Amino acid sequence: MSTRSTLVDGFAEHAATMVERGIGRRGLLRATAALGAGAGLLSACGPSTAPATTAEQASPSGAAPAILHPGTGTISGDHYLGSDPDDVLWGYVPTVHTAPVLQMASGESVTIDTVSHEGILEDQGRDPVTYFGEHGVEPDQVLEDAVAIAADYDRTPRDFALDGPHVVTGPVFVESAQPGDVLKIETLEATPRVPYGVVSSRHGKGALGITGDGSAPAGITTEQIMPPVSTDSRRHPDPTAWGNVSTFTSIEDGSGVMSFGSGAVRFPLRPFMGMMGVALSSASDPTDPSANSIPPTIGGGNVDIRLLGEGSTFYLPVQTEGALFYVGDPHHAMGDGEVALTAMEGSLRGTFRLTVCKEGSGEAPSVAHRYPFAETADSWIPIGLSDPDGSVNGQISDLDVAMRMAVLNALDFLEQDRGMDRATAYAYLSAAADFTISQVVDRTVGVHGVIAKSHFS
Repeated sequence: MSTRSTLVDGFAEHAATMVERGIGRRGLLRATAALGAGAGLLSACGPSTAPATTAEQASPSGAAPAILHPGTGTISGDHYLGSDPDDVLWGYVPTVHTAPVLQMASGESVTIDTVSHEGILEDQGRDPVTYFGEHGVEPDQVLEDAVAIAADYDRTPRDFALDGPHVVTGPVFVESAQPGDVLKIETLEATPRVPYGVVSSRHGKGALGITGDGSAPAGITTEQIMPPVSTDSRRHPDPTAWGNVSTFTSIEDGSGVMSFGSGAVRFPLRPFMGMMGVALSSASDPTDPSANSIPPTIGGGNVDIRLLGEGSTFYLPVQTEGALFYVGDPHHAMGDGEVALTAMEGSLRGTFRLTVCKEGSGEAPSVAHRYPFAETADSWIPIGLSDPDGSVNGQISDLDVAMRMAVLNALDFLEQDRGMDRATAYAYLSAAADFTISQVVDRTVGVHGVIAKSHFS
């Protein structure tokens, strides 16, 4: 049942809207749950998918997209979830105590309109109409939900120095999911909602930073990469003075385009969600550091693996009843490593099929019952994180640790799921598998392997 349903009957739509405005969507879902699963107010709201319109359809793959304001265009999922202020967390991921904004059955699909944080952050003025207007974007080309989130200071008070940047949509309660199960997340669609994005390097957080003697790396000036948080520049009360460098990037003829001087560079789009996760933190405070949106964890989150676009499958170990699935950090394109800090960040419409794989069923890779794992049509993708507990009790940002974990998870998969003896599996990985840096910028760094399925035909 969806808290963002499209209603056939006009009166029912009006009535549901009035109730929703009165108690909020999370409150509406709580009230409905109290009446019993499958009953209550929401059951009278008709189909849970939003209607397609003829004026604003998503553009064909590779073309510059139409502006997909909330709920417009083609909605292909069984359910629809927008990113209104009541449906998102800003800078934090759901904990096991977070109230869901949508409930759905295992095996159903949901279309989610996600919002990029770029253009709405405090160091960019927290005013997307003005920010994007400075780059030639007309006001009606700025997403309505991005404007609403940025303007809602009551709903989203923030400490820019401490909070994560990401707009996180959810959580979604998936019926029958229990701890010990695996949530199988199939990405069916990842469509740009706008024909532009932003790449940002801010405040010494990319792969390059200020060195010990206070100088910048070769080719980078101190004006481009600011000192760490403890220095005076980050204590300035106005985040726009902190030295963020953002590169506006347009979508033209299916490519990302960055201009420089009298030239331009073009590169292919590869839309995917940088963040897909299930609730992990048990903290009662929703802004506890263990729920910060930046570091990826055992529950997934900000893994930033560029292979997780359309056609991919991501497996996550369920930590709480209902799994509490969430998404965010939408990307139009990203290089492995994400070295400047961000990808080409841009809002996406994603459609996901969420399926619960019960413990002992063999429906998910065995590794996935304890650690994130992924696959595409061509490859299995074992994952390693340097500090997968959410940076509890300190932060480890060591690529060697992430690499070892990725190799161990690959060995476990080949031994337990493909029947290889461990010595042969180790030799095979050395001879034929690739291990790649996922990202080096999320506090907890990541490495993922790519094992070709064709080798096992």
